[in-house]
Amino acid sequence: MEHLNSIKYNILQGTADDTTAIAQFQVDMALESEGTKLNLDTVTQGVAAAMKDSAKGIYVVAKANDNPVASLMITQEWSDWNNQWYWWVQSVYVMPAHRGKGVYKAMYEKVKKMAAEHHVTQIRLYVDKTNHSVQQVYQKTGMLECHYLMYEEQLSK
Repeated sequence: MEHLNSIKYNILQGTADDTTAIAQFQVDMALESEGTKLNLDTVTQGVAAAMKDSAKGIYVVAKANDNPVASLMITQEWSDWNNQWYWWVQSVYVMPAHRGKGVYKAMYEKVKKMAAEHHVTQIRLYVDKTNHSVQQVYQKTGMLECHYLMYEEQLSK
């Protein structure tokens, strides 16, 4: 249990009981960070699918008084160059009242411990280029901007 600014946070791997909270966090995060409105039912189904199949993702949740206040998802990528797994941190959300209190840092420390147990050699994430405050948070945890650019193409659903 982490004691951050007199609030006791429990940082643990998410379970199916956390599905509703995590889905709402994702809807809130998309609206806040990108102005995107997500369908809560669709997101809930997506979170539930990952909870049933860890190959889709693993969640880390921060709880205060047994209530989820933050979460992130880990996905994995196989590196044939290094014959090792890389983990991606994504879908990060901390409720506004709990920001600036070290919650993300505590969750990231949990991710690093889990990564070491699974022999993961690199942890990566992506962040919107204009989200400078969050970039500073990631840098404070020891992450550095890498030399890769990301590209994407939206294919029909």
